[in-house]
Amino acid sequence: MGELVLVRHGQANSAANDEAGYDRLSDLGHQQAVWLGEWLRTHDAPFDEVFMGGLRRHRETAEGMGNMGAQPRVDPRLNELDYFNLSRAHAEKNGETEMHGPEDFVHHIRDIMEAWHRAEIRGDESYADFEARVAEVLDLAATPGRRVLCVTSGGVIGMMVRHLLELDIARMAHLLVPIRNCSIHRVMVLDQARILSGFNATPHLDTPDRIHARTEF
Repeated sequence: MGELVLVRHGQANSAANDEAGYDRLSDLGHQQAVWLGEWLRTHDAPFDEVFMGGLRRHRETAEGMGNMGAQPRVDPRLNELDYFNLSRAHAEKNGETEMHGPEDFVHHIRDIMEAWHRAEIRGDESYADFEARVAEVLDLAATPGRRVLCVTSGGVIGMMVRHLLELDIARMAHLLVPIRNCSIHRVMVLDQARILSGFNATPHLDTPDRIHARTEF
């Protein structure tokens, strides 16, 4: 039996309104990554292979986590979906002028994902291309007999869970809402199947003095 462990990056610059501004960890995000690395070394590491997306927040998270047993390899298929451009395309399509905030994210992300899936809007890539690249990296990383760690983003994790559980688009979109920064997600890898065995765990933040560090944005 193998295991695929997915980690979402630490808290990024949630006040940003574009990808370049968002793509760096906050001070708390750096601390989340350190705490996660310490917990994994005690309970899970070493891993046979470690992959990370090519974004700055992925690299900073992996660096903060420290030695996980293998040198991280960059795979851009683990990069996040193009949320900011998709959000702008959705706003233009609907005659809106303002970006949406965290308070209405649950409805907004569902509307965006459904419109993207119907090919009514597009960012840097089509929905079909995003779905295909995530399926490819899931096939690569979910290897029977090996334990693999991937540092990635919430949209990629949500898409992998969609593949594993055969979710519709609305349910996948809602799944993205509660994914915490530096959360742990597990896939049991058998010869016959890949089974979701854990979702959105943050055991490194379970002590009372770290509750404040449980963040989604």
